[in-house]
Amino acid sequence: MPSDTSGSAARKARSTRRVTWPLRSRQQGTPHPKTLDNLTANLGQVSTVAVQRLSTSLPWFSQLRADERSELGLLAQRGIASFVRWYENPQEPVWVLTEIFKQAPTELTRSITLQNALQVLRIVVDVVEEKVPELAQHNDEVALREAVLRFSREVAFAAADVYAKAAENRGSWDARLESLVVDGILRGDHSDSMRSRVSALGWTDQGDVTVMVGPAPATTGPAGVERIRRAAGRHAAECLVAIQTDRLVLVLGGLRDRMRSLTKLAAVFGEGPVVHGPAVSSVFDVKESADRAQAGLRAAAAWPQAPRPVYSEDLWPERAISGDPLALRSMVEAVWEPLSASSTGLVDTLTTYLCVGHSLEATARELFVHANTVRYRLRRVSDITGWDPLLPRDAFVLHCAVLAGRLNSQP
Repeated sequence: MPSDTSGSAARKARSTRRVTWPLRSRQQGTPHPKTLDNLTANLGQVSTVAVQRLSTSLPWFSQLRADERSELGLLAQRGIASFVRWYENPQEPVWVLTEIFKQAPTELTRSITLQNALQVLRIVVDVVEEKVPELAQHNDEVALREAVLRFSREVAFAAADVYAKAAENRGSWDARLESLVVDGILRGDHSDSMRSRVSALGWTDQGDVTVMVGPAPATTGPAGVERIRRAAGRHAAECLVAIQTDRLVLVLGGLRDRMRSLTKLAAVFGEGPVVHGPAVSSVFDVKESADRAQAGLRAAAAWPQAPRPVYSEDLWPERAISGDPLALRSMVEAVWEPLSASSTGLVDTLTTYLCVGHSLEATARELFVHANTVRYRLRRVSDITGWDPLLPRDAFVLHCAVLAGRLNSQP
């Protein structure tokens, strides 16, 4: 019993001493020269044992490429050599960043996780600790063991720092690549290099693709963009995000519930109108959707009562007045051509109805037909075009489409 109590007190005292040590200096006596000689002489042997232990203790180590295994081995050797140099000079700052990780390639952090890196460091520390009784001389064993443990802590923090910086750099690079990809596909770039970049971002074309544009939110830094991406991920299978000056562009693939999802995603934009284009089959056809969405955003101010978000094809009149040829062509193809091809007088009925103030009875008197006939023909107009003449907004779109069709029919 007395010995247990004494041992507990000793362990507590050692723990207290370690906690109170400064981060970058060692409060201990000068290492015995014989211990330093042993460390230097056995440096290669300890490194070899550590590398061999990696292959036998870590199942994933053998699955790495040869160059990755070699780099990890060199990393372990640099760690042991750096410890010897630091232990030799107690006043010298810890060299873990400049010596251990200086020559490690950035790609290593992609193929080896932080958890795996810490497993490697743990094995290296275990090997060095096992060798402490052989290497320490003249009661230097306790000091050497504590130095190993403290150095291992420094190396662990250094590894975490390296991986954190690598993650930040990778995030910044991915954001720049994403912006380049969005800019390219909005221009209609179908080159092999663009396809390679899209693939590098993990895009797999899962379902139809829609472009959504609107004002950028107040927070457009990396954290803000990441929040937007997380919000989009709840509604779309795939998403590309780009901030273009004061404009936010979302390229959304595989929307789970199209209209509900678009309505929810409007909240990630800043104040002002938000417009979404028609769905296309592939990310490389996005230019068609983007051109219409951006034209709609330029013209949306002319319709203050527009829903948010508003469909670009619901802004045909405003887009046409602002000079968008796509809107003019769409109105002619979707409204004028099918109505003018009908043999039941739909164009004359619609034109008369619009000119007499949207009155069924007045239209019937002008055309010398029954009001039910007018009502039937207007219903046919709605079935053919998708726009209902009895609704004020739809009637306005139909009126503009008839005007565009007549102008387009002129020789």
